[in-house]
Amino acid sequence: MKVLIAVTHLLGTGHLGRALTLGRAFSTAGHQVVVLSGGRPAPHLDASGVTLVQVPSLASDGINFTRLLREDDREADADFLQARQEFVVSALHDQEPDVVITELFPFGRRSLSAEFLALLSACGEMAARPLVLGSVRDILAPPSKPEKATRARDILLAHYDGVLVHSDAAITTLDESWPITPDVGALLRYTGYVARDPAGPHPDGTGAGDVIVSAGGGSVGQAFFEAAVEAARGHHLHWRLLVGGSDRDARIAALKAKAGNLQITIEPVRPDFREMLTGAAASISMCGYNTALDLLQTGVPAVLVPFDDGGEVEQTLRGQSLSTQDGIEVLMAQDMTPETLVSELSRVLKAGKRSAAGLRLDGAQEAVRIVEQMLAKAVA
Repeated sequence: MKVLIAVTHLLGTGHLGRALTLGRAFSTAGHQVVVLSGGRPAPHLDASGVTLVQVPSLASDGINFTRLLREDDREADADFLQARQEFVVSALHDQEPDVVITELFPFGRRSLSAEFLALLSACGEMAARPLVLGSVRDILAPPSKPEKATRARDILLAHYDGVLVHSDAAITTLDESWPITPDVGALLRYTGYVARDPAGPHPDGTGAGDVIVSAGGGSVGQAFFEAAVEAARGHHLHWRLLVGGSDRDARIAALKAKAGNLQITIEPVRPDFREMLTGAAASISMCGYNTALDLLQTGVPAVLVPFDDGGEVEQTLRGQSLSTQDGIEVLMAQDMTPETLVSELSRVLKAGKRSAAGLRLDGAQEAVRIVEQMLAKAVA
């Protein structure tokens, strides 16, 4: 079976990370996988087991997802977007996949609707039409207008054979963040959480006993990191800040200047983040999907500061759900100060580590089983 996964991450790198984890699960099961990535390159992510094809890249202008920037930070014009569209359709024809999976679309990425619709139309015109599936995380950004939900529904019913929902339905269902009509509900297939294989301890012991502060792979969280620098002053544990984004070098330099002679580690995001997290004393982070799963899997005590710029509510909803677990506390950005960070950190450290027993973390493998069954039924 040949699988093509189309994904464009615009701010952080979570969507690409999840797509790569899903792709590796297909590859492990013996299938050929191409991940078509339209966001900025993210070399800290593990792309083993898949063929990663880079589309001419885009990023959002901060939290403004309607203004898209090229790699040189110029605004993407109609010619650039048309070139991307042609690249994506050409990749589809080159690969001739049996299965096409679109990450987030049509529930999101509306600014790239023309590109995704061109891909979907090309799927429908192929001599052997591929199985077409959507792929979404546990919680979506709710539609700001009813028309957006209606438009997504129309696209789903016209082009899709199903939607893989990467959540444990016993914990979070999609209708908690998105209006689900019965016909759309019939397309949903709950996989469980798409978590990577558990990471063992870091071979060099890096991060052991540290407070690890992270904000994903995007250019966000500077105020968060600045508060962490101040919170680390006088604290008995060593703090380690992992900074992402294309501007990370400048951000790291500013944070180091702020820290002065404070004994603290401030460095770029690292591919061994999860190994460091395994041995960490605690984590302070935002609450993206992949980070949340890393925290659940490792059981590390965690303070969550949900990303809520521009009215974003996804991470807040996820944080509220996770805060029912022992050793996890939520601190809203508006309440974040060095003092409140230290206070919440003390609470989770006192609670200690927790077990991951009973959590459905095999969503990637379950997604493979679902797709294999759907394809077998479609060609029977």
